[in-house]
Formats: sequence, C-alpha cells, structure tokens
Amino acid sequence: MDRIESYFPDLLREVREFQKLAEAENPELLFLWDELKLVLDNQFIDTATQIGVARREKMLKISAKATDTLDERKFKLLARYNENIPYTLRALHGQLSMLCGEKGYRLEINYGAFTLNAKLELTNKKNVDVVGEMLERIVPMNMLLKVELLYNQHQLLQKFTHEEMRKYTHLNLREEALGDG
Repeated sequence: MDRIESYFPDLLREVREFQKLAEAENPELLFLWDELKLVLDNQFIDTATQIGVARREKMLKISAKATDTLDERKFKLLARYNENIPYTLRALHGQLSMLCGEKGYRLEINYGAFTLNAKLELTNKKNVDVVGEMLERIVPMNMLLKVELLYNQHQLLQKFTHEEMRKYTHLNLREEALGDG
C-alpha cells in the first residue's frame, strides 16, 4: 500500500498540516493493511499462517503433532477438504494423484478377496499416515486396507555405482528417496 500522502492532490501535499496528518495516520493505515493482508492470506490453505491453519484444524477436529511443520499441517487440511467418498476407481485415483502426485502411488485391488493395497513412493514418506487416515474414511468398510511405502528396488539401485552407494547405509538405500545417481 502506498503512503496516504500519495493520495493527496498535489496542492495539499505541500500544506504542513496535511503533512503532519499523513505522518500521524500512516502507521495506523499501514498496520490495517498488514492485518487485512493477513486475513486474506488465511482465507486459503496455501497462503495460510499458523493462526489460519490452527483455526481450520480446530474446525475439522484435526490434532497436529508438535513436530509437524506448517506444510505438513496444510497437507492434512488439504487431504481432509478434498476427500469425498469416491464411488469410482477413477475418483480414488484422482484424489491420490492430487495428494501424492501422478506417479507417487500404486494401487493394488483384489476384488475377490476385498483388499486394497496402496503403496506410496518414498517421496511421500511423511504423508503415509495422512493418506492412510483419508483412505480409512473413504474406502468401503468391507475392504481390507493396507497402506505402505514402496521401497527402493534393485532396478532403481542398479543405476548407481558401488562408489556412489557407499555413501548410504543399507537402511538408507532401502527407505530413502534417492537422486538420479
């Protein structure tokens, strides 16, 4: 926001009384503009502050862990707001794609055994619990649900030389998202 004197006509900018008036009102107006921007930012999850996220969590009865970052808390809110009971497999894929990315998950469905196995890529490791909670709410009750990580496999690791892999522990090679060697 511009300072208030920028809105004065040229003639009044030179008057000492109006200069003093602007000097007194500018701090208050700037404060109001900052507060208005905060209110507008908190209207949307992407731009929300700690206060806006906490307010939405309270409304949706979501409890945040003390270790959760603001982005993780926003992810939980987005997951809750975007969940609808999908009556089609396409809708379920759409929800998972929105949360995990197009290639960030795999679904294995066995209709005969009534099982649904969702495997998330390691890049979504922090969000496994949130995705699992969402699936618990939307997958039909007669299906056995399993949510797990899709660990690194040999075909990914064969791109790396032994020297490059020496930087990692066996646990890291299995459970961490690795770069393109």
